[in-house]
Amino acid sequence: MRHTSQRRESILQLLVRDGAVQVTDLVDAFGVSAVTIRSDLSALEAQGLATRSHGGATLTRTPPTEHTVRQKDAINQQQKERIGARAAQLVQPGDNIIIDSGTTTISLARHLREASGITVMTNGLNIAWELADAPGVDLILTGGLLRKESLSIQGTQAEASLQAYNFDKLFLGVDGLDLQFGVTTHHEAEASLNHKMVERAKKIIVVTDASKFGRISLHRIVQLERVHTVITDAGIGQDYREGLQKLGIELIVTD
Repeated sequence: MRHTSQRRESILQLLVRDGAVQVTDLVDAFGVSAVTIRSDLSALEAQGLATRSHGGATLTRTPPTEHTVRQKDAINQQQKERIGARAAQLVQPGDNIIIDSGTTTISLARHLREASGITVMTNGLNIAWELADAPGVDLILTGGLLRKESLSIQGTQAEASLQAYNFDKLFLGVDGLDLQFGVTTHHEAEASLNHKMVERAKKIIVVTDASKFGRISLHRIVQLERVHTVITDAGIGQDYREGLQKLGIELIVTD
């Protein structure tokens, strides 16, 4: 079953990248039968992710365009501010937390400037700058290579820096959240680092405005079964309210 899941994830990544796939090409790529590949494509179609066509399949949903951090900061500002304020209420004195890079998580950082007795690790250069002079916050930065588009630090050095720590909570920003495919981001190295963050934290809290629901970016961070809490705004659709609750995920909707 694990091999099936991994193969279907890889096929979906090809669909996101290329827009369409052919059965014959997938047979060669994965070394399985055409019957198996058709079953995979049917499963993706049943999830609403692909549409079967003669000899292959096409992507049902168009992946979102990646913006720079400055462009993202101007989108849904009010919603992000409320989400960040609500997320800050979940942080208690003595907590050791990770704050992922992003423009929703920078709002969380702003609301933690007056916190006391907490330790924050981050891979976000903008988040580190926001908390650099916060007297009650002990700040740890990951090492690694700076990705200028997102002001995020990533790579093998960043991943290795996480190994010595255990955290109470991870506040994770996302580029896409889909009930079937899970939580995704545009960039492979960011997804890899985010996955390492998930492994080092006891509680996974996704912070995202409602525009990200139903979107699938190329690289999956984690399936939703690993997520404990989602904080979003009132724009979330009823299907996602019900879907997250069925998965046992705590849903916090800001006013």
